[in-house]
Amino acid sequence: MKRTIRTAVLTVGALVAALGLPAGTAHADTEPRVDLRVLVVSDGGPSTDAIAAELTTAGTPFTKIDLTQAGRQTIDAGFLADTVAGRPRAKFQAVVLPNDNPFAAGSTEMAALAAYEQTYSIPQVDAYTYARPEAGLQYPVYGGYSGSIDGAQAAVTTAGKAGPFGYLDGTVPFEDNDPAVNESYAYLSQPVAGADFTPYVEATIPGQTAKGSLVGEYRHDGRRELVVTFVYNQYQQQFRLLARGIVEWMTGGVHLGASRNYFAVHVDDVFAADDRWNSDLNCTPGDVDCTDPNATPDPIRMTPADVDHAVAWEQGKNFTLDFAYNAVGSVDQREDNDGVDLLADRLIANRNQFRWINHTYTHSFLGCVQNTAVVPWTCATTAGGATQWISRSEISGEISTNRVWGQANGLPLQNDELVTGEHSGMRILPQQPVDNPNLAPALADNGIGWLGSDNSREPVQRAVGQATTVPRYPMNVFYNAGKAAEQVDEYNWIYTSRAQGGSGVCEDNPATTTCLPAPLSTSTGYADHIVPLETRIALGHVLSNDPKPHFIHQSNLAEERIAYPVLDGVLGSYQDLFATNTPVVNLRMRDIGTELKRRAAWQSAVQAGQVTAYRIGTAVTVSAPSGIQVTATLPTGTTLGGTAFGTAYAGAVSGWTPSAGTPLTLTLPASAAAPAPTAARTAPATDPAPGTRVPAGVVEQVPATADN
Repeated sequence: MKRTIRTAVLTVGALVAALGLPAGTAHADTEPRVDLRVLVVSDGGPSTDAIAAELTTAGTPFTKIDLTQAGRQTIDAGFLADTVAGRPRAKFQAVVLPNDNPFAAGSTEMAALAAYEQTYSIPQVDAYTYARPEAGLQYPVYGGYSGSIDGAQAAVTTAGKAGPFGYLDGTVPFEDNDPAVNESYAYLSQPVAGADFTPYVEATIPGQTAKGSLVGEYRHDGRRELVVTFVYNQYQQQFRLLARGIVEWMTGGVHLGASRNYFAVHVDDVFAADDRWNSDLNCTPGDVDCTDPNATPDPIRMTPADVDHAVAWEQGKNFTLDFAYNAVGSVDQREDNDGVDLLADRLIANRNQFRWINHTYTHSFLGCVQNTAVVPWTCATTAGGATQWISRSEISGEISTNRVWGQANGLPLQNDELVTGEHSGMRILPQQPVDNPNLAPALADNGIGWLGSDNSREPVQRAVGQATTVPRYPMNVFYNAGKAAEQVDEYNWIYTSRAQGGSGVCEDNPATTTCLPAPLSTSTGYADHIVPLETRIALGHVLSNDPKPHFIHQSNLAEERIAYPVLDGVLGSYQDLFATNTPVVNLRMRDIGTELKRRAAWQSAVQAGQVTAYRIGTAVTVSAPSGIQVTATLPTGTTLGGTAFGTAYAGAVSGWTPSAGTPLTLTLPASAAAPAPTAARTAPATDPAPGTRVPAGVVEQVPATADN
């Protein structure tokens, strides 16, 4: 028989006084101030951590209390609310709990939270809770389900589409990346009879035609809870799809910070050729580390037909590729072919179909002088042991010569963007642990403000002299492959064991996430394994509010055009998942760099406690240091100084606005008026929530890491 445990019954009449809100109807001068900050109460589990990660990435301020830590802050009326200049203040606009009641029986903390939520109409998110009547749902044993839902196809309900999840097209697929690992666990059940419960996301109960709630809103006792009955981590696709809606629900669509879905693809080495992988030598002739005397380079270069295909593909996808070009490829081609370069002619004729980035004239290595007499190469040194560096004038010449050629041929360039060959000039471990000291001055000589870097080496944006890096994700579609079989052969060599004929990198570094248990078939491995994996990794970046670009090479658009299945997978999956009001944001490099730089400054200010914001009725006031760009997500129709704020995205408006160090006041539309506080009442009696199952596939992500 179920044991009922009652919390202490406290009247809100007593708690209201402690929380600072006068009884009765609020007057204009006592309308409460609600600070735009979220309270996250964590039990150390992955679900509350996932929501905290979402808030961090978006730049939404929050306070986290870890229930597992000794000496933690006690949650009481004074912690939750006070009075500022005679006006009652709610210190948090939303509360996130690990479940519907994570406290022990008779908890005064849960009573304080319940009274606070009632008094100030503060919503509560139950990050992952057991389906039970205290959460508005029947126990799963009564016709519901408890267990794995790996591979399930959940769906947003009509109410969910009309409410916080209106940016989704309808389907919410659950990952099943490894059949041997339980990755998702859920409690599926229907609302208790008579409960005021609205399902927002449902899945079919196994063995039935009925559906059970996975995410829904439960209204009771003057409170609102978003009840989530499946467990997740911050990287799983199902959470990434629903994260925006969870935040919008709990903040009422009024919060600092912003989130969009970004995707940009840089195609390197355009006009040039890329040397082909040699499956007999397990290296790439022409590369400095492929020293076999019998190695003969076999270049891969786009054709005019490949350009036509790229243009048609862009138009069909409403997406623009960024072409990072090396002019010497065309110059050499014309010198060797009586002035003819059909590829360059077609690219130049279609130049306005693409965005263009200076990739240096010859793609030469711009770091230290390489000693290629040894494998792997080392930095050459002087007789005195000093590193020999490529000179400032050589670097500057590579940049300026390529720019002049591009301008002469009418390429629509942004002159402050640059990607060096192999991201050279910047530090590269282990051979070159510091930047070429001549790089920053050469960048300044040419007015370079944005410098592409390799995210796998340097994931954090940084300054290189006056320039700022833009980390780019390398896609595992190799530069030296124009055909699927070549790609698979090299992939097998890298990611299989030495006993299987591979490089052994996985034996030397077991943390490598793309290791193979056995070689892939060269005829089917690309379509069956590499394409789905690379699609999933790239789509994960898109869904993570991550604007960093991805990069491939011109060889991948040539011959068998092996990049397109991955790009189609990303954009096709996205189109299937999202409503038209939430398009992919496709920025050029300098705009990505600006976004990253603004975010870093904003998040630094937020974490330092230099940003405050609050709402009184339809007025939102934000204070931030002078020079900081302020970001917020607000309802459509919000104005700043009488001018419309932000741009439309996902059913709201969001954007950046500069702070002059004085408070900014934004005016919400009348339709966004804050809900009125509830009348005094008795705090609800509830049982502490029972334990919930967390499978290994949530604790340890399957199969890739956040950066991979």
